[in-house]
Amino acid sequence: MNTHTARTNRRKLLILMAIVLLCAAGYMLVEVNFSHPKLLTYAIKIRIPKLIVMLITAFSIGGASLVFQSIINNTIVTPCLLGMNSLYTLIHTAVVFFLGSASVVASNANLSFAVDVVLMGIAATVIYSWIFKKTRHNVLYVLLVGTVLTSFFGSIQTTLTRVMDPNEYDSLLNTLTASFSNINSEIIVFSLILLAAVIFALRKEFSLLDVLTLGKEQAINLGVDYDRCIRRLLLGVTLCIAAATAMVGPISFLGLIIANLSRQLLKTFRHTQLVLGSALFGMIVLVGGQLIVEHVYSYSVPVSVFITVGGGLYFLYLLLTRKKV
Repeated sequence: MNTHTARTNRRKLLILMAIVLLCAAGYMLVEVNFSHPKLLTYAIKIRIPKLIVMLITAFSIGGASLVFQSIINNTIVTPCLLGMNSLYTLIHTAVVFFLGSASVVASNANLSFAVDVVLMGIAATVIYSWIFKKTRHNVLYVLLVGTVLTSFFGSIQTTLTRVMDPNEYDSLLNTLTASFSNINSEIIVFSLILLAAVIFALRKEFSLLDVLTLGKEQAINLGVDYDRCIRRLLLGVTLCIAAATAMVGPISFLGLIIANLSRQLLKTFRHTQLVLGSALFGMIVLVGGQLIVEHVYSYSVPVSVFITVGGGLYFLYLLLTRKKV
């Protein structure tokens, strides 16, 4: 990448950062009563945790989606193909079905978050490590099995909801749709610790992403332990998606949208810039979308609905206009 392109991309990233700051300022200050100190304090206290969760979610999904696309070497796939969203809904449905919505696991946000991350992390690690070993680390087979698991988890979840008590199902629905309305501030600390641990543990693999995208043979010739790097990065992707999904619920198309927007805007193979661009686009979509949901639609439609509809259309656009990147 030449110097001119690098400078241009830095300017674009700075513009994205400025837009994120504007969206965040708008979210924090729109319709706030500045003349009443107590109401101002209350509004800020309510909005700060939501804003932090949206930023964390955008960073997790944006970074994980872009890394996942680089691992698979395909720009129209998302980590949803691993079955993470379906596993999340199955876990929550099973907890309510077997233990009830009033149980400690279902009602305690901190414990529920820990259970989600641990179960999703363990399941993905065991399943995909075994699949990698059996398929000799063929990522396409992993994707195929992930698609089958998505249908499998979904079928079990649908069966449980059909025989579930209607009152229990009504309480369950709130956790199966992405929402930023009810945030437990303690979850923010746990998620930050998890993300920091993932970034620290995989810092070497992240630095090798530019080499890994050259292909397996080229990466091995350059001295990279390709199979080990792929396994560790896939685990990191799984934990990031698990954390984001456990915090706000499944957001299917967000990763597809922001990762491809970052690639189209920056037009580079440098993952340090691409990951940052993807995260910033995610912050704009989530914070700006939530601002519209709260002050235009009065909470009548969750932001995940707009992302799903827009993501579906954008996915079709990518399929019809796809070029080899």
